[in-house]
Amino acid sequence: MKAHARLTACFDGSRTVLRELRSMAPLSLVPRRDTGPEAVVHLVNSATAPLGGDNLRLTIQVGAGAVLHVVAVAATLVLPGPHGTPSTSLVELDVADGGSLEYLPGPVIVTAGANHTAELRGDIAGHLHARETLVLGRDGERPGRLTTTQHLTRGPVPLLRQTLTVGDPELDASIAHLAGHRVMATALMIGEASRAPASGRWWSRTALAAGGTLATSLAPDVVTAQARLEAATSA
Repeated sequence: MKAHARLTACFDGSRTVLRELRSMAPLSLVPRRDTGPEAVVHLVNSATAPLGGDNLRLTIQVGAGAVLHVVAVAATLVLPGPHGTPSTSLVELDVADGGSLEYLPGPVIVTAGANHTAELRGDIAGHLHARETLVLGRDGERPGRLTTTQHLTRGPVPLLRQTLTVGDPELDASIAHLAGHRVMATALMIGEASRAPASGRWWSRTALAAGGTLATSLAPDVVTAQARLEAATSA
């Protein structure tokens, strides 16, 4: 399955309006009504995806003065296909100077046998708050393989470029990697003053060289990972 969904938010002088809202199964974009000057769009998987062989793409553009919240309603289950073919997903973000985007996808659960590559790319001149939660397998299940990449810039200036691969039991157990934890959560804040570096019990906060903050937490479950991520962003 190949799908490309698009979302464009602009400011009309009094509120944020959605100039383009194009869903393509399994990527369904559902706007919330009566949200005041800001816009809220729910991201819904209208079919089981991604499966092996799927190629999914989501493009989000936010104009100057617009404030957009994109929030998933459920977790994403990454499943193997019948022929062992890898699946891919690409999220492209373009936030203009003076624009603001909150991008909150649901947890990504990497099931046994899956082989998925996920990429987040963006040119962020305004504000961005993005979250990612990775879950290694369903309860009692060894995960498949996932490679996730984040590549964000502000014009020609790089903000963040990192890649993580999970699914190798020895590497995932390493203290330099996931230290045996099943869940990793990250929060990225760009367009605000960098926070001082800090760390606590299985969480850390890092100031990005070109501005912004990256927080990371590790945990045995999603609830604990989110609590530790909250500690990292609020400490």
